[in-house]
Amino acid sequence: MGGFSYEEYMADDSQTDESKLSTGPKILVVDDDIPLGKFLDRELKRRHFSVQVCHDGETACADLQEPICDLLILDLNLPKMNGMSVLKQVRLSQPRLPILVLTARNRTEDLVLALEQGADDCLIKPFSFLELLARLRSLLRRNSALPAGAPKAGNLTINHEEHCVMRGERRIELTAREFVLLEYLMNNVGKTISRMTLMRDVWNINFDSTSNIVDVYMKYLRDKIDRDGEVKLIRTVRGVGYVLSSD
Repeated sequence: MGGFSYEEYMADDSQTDESKLSTGPKILVVDDDIPLGKFLDRELKRRHFSVQVCHDGETACADLQEPICDLLILDLNLPKMNGMSVLKQVRLSQPRLPILVLTARNRTEDLVLALEQGADDCLIKPFSFLELLARLRSLLRRNSALPAGAPKAGNLTINHEEHCVMRGERRIELTAREFVLLEYLMNNVGKTISRMTLMRDVWNINFDSTSNIVDVYMKYLRDKIDRDGEVKLIRTVRGVGYVLSSD
């Protein structure tokens, strides 16, 4: 069992009026730690979220065949189907669903892999519920702020609903993390975005001057977006960051 922090809250099993509390965004919690599931169910409902809890990967995938929630909290160590497999499957059917991985795994490799498979954020157990709540609200705000339709930059278009990227008549296949990165750039066309901002808003991690993860993924993206003979849309602003041009 992964731990969780009760430091901000006194355990309270008193009955609550769920008809009043479960009125907000729908959250699916997938974790085989039953006490943790009960804790999250109770505390999130008290903050006006609607909550559903399940305890294995197969049930989660079955539930997620249809868009039943606004945000997914997902453990990695699950019975029947592990969290990484759930991530892959959910991302195929619901590319825009915000996913927060909540895990006892603290190896950098595991966290990076979770992000690469499509997680939007990761939080390590034991955790502060206040921090979890802040991250959930941030993910929900970010998702609701995404513009509808198909933003354009030159002949490059991105369709959020279909998880599709086109450059003219050429369809571009992107990984989940590349798609999120391009989505961020498309929502800021013409603006120079610093590496620090990208690490914070796309990877949800603090800036680390020794990490080249932003540069590596910008190269992946540039190699797919800007082919030989095409106008280069992604430019490096030396010493600052990157900009996606509109022409």
